[in-house]
Amino acid sequence: MSDTMQSLDQLASLKTAAPEAPKYVKKVDKYGRAYATGKRKDAVARVWIKPGAGKITVNTREVETYFARPVLRMLIQQPLVAAARAGQYDVICTVAGGGLSGQAGAVRHGISKALTNFEPDLRGVLKKGGFLTRDSRTVERKKYGRAKARKSFQFSKR
Repeated sequence: MSDTMQSLDQLASLKTAAPEAPKYVKKVDKYGRAYATGKRKDAVARVWIKPGAGKITVNTREVETYFARPVLRMLIQQPLVAAARAGQYDVICTVAGGGLSGQAGAVRHGISKALTNFEPDLRGVLKKGGFLTRDSRTVERKKYGRAKARKSFQFSKR
């Protein structure tokens, strides 16, 4: 019993080191671009970002022609504005599946993930804004014996 503690100072010295938070590293390809995949509903977006003048290209078209509604363009710009990087990166993305709203959400998710790959320091800002979380809400499936997912057929007693 010679290894008993005589004071609280000795007890503090036995404390093990706390595990460190994971370090995020910059992930860039040989062309200097960061890549990420974004998803929303049934839409999947493949996004590449690189330093540039702020030009956004979606399926080889300008963002103004592909996403005609200003709300969708604003949705895509949100991660860049939150990170104070608007106009500093060129974004090239290909998006497939779903409708325009889901595609815009997928591009937004992809831009957010690509930004964290290019600048790992932005992860905290984007995570706090909720841009890195994939929105998992999808359309509920139709059930048999029902008109739609939850709607019933009209009931008649006779």
